[in-house]
Amino acid sequence: MRTFSLLKGQPVFETKSGTKIGEITDLCIASTGKVEGLLVKKGIFFKQTFYLDIQKVASFGWDGVMVEDTGYLEKLKESPEYTLNHQHSLDGMMMLSKSGDSLGLLKDVYFQEELGTIVGYEITDGFFSDITEGKQVIQSGKPIAIGKDAIIVDVENT
Repeated sequence: MRTFSLLKGQPVFETKSGTKIGEITDLCIASTGKVEGLLVKKGIFFKQTFYLDIQKVASFGWDGVMVEDTGYLEKLKESPEYTLNHQHSLDGMMMLSKSGDSLGLLKDVYFQEELGTIVGYEITDGFFSDITEGKQVIQSGKPIAIGKDAIIVDVENT
């Protein structure tokens, strides 16, 4: 389990040749709150974004993400349902509990890499609050509802 901020910028390697084929730029998240894939930037001068299904990742290391075949990278035809930082971004969205309490703004997610299951949400109440109180993590094993204005989560532990 790790946060997206630790995964962002990591190189993606093909295991057959040991060639770096790109680097992780974002997560593709379904409206159910499950990570379905990764966005990978590829190229030197003219970078293009590709989609990598999370099920096709051979392993997630601390220094790189491994895939068995470069063919697993698919040209991004349509924008993903939600991402953490890019189009349809969830970063900075208001998070509410099912009971209607404001939890803060989404900053990062904790997820199980192999399964794509989000197990926790790092939230913030702002810069000064982060310094004085520290960042908060909301744990939730149940799927969330992502709306236009807020993310609703069933809170297990705050």
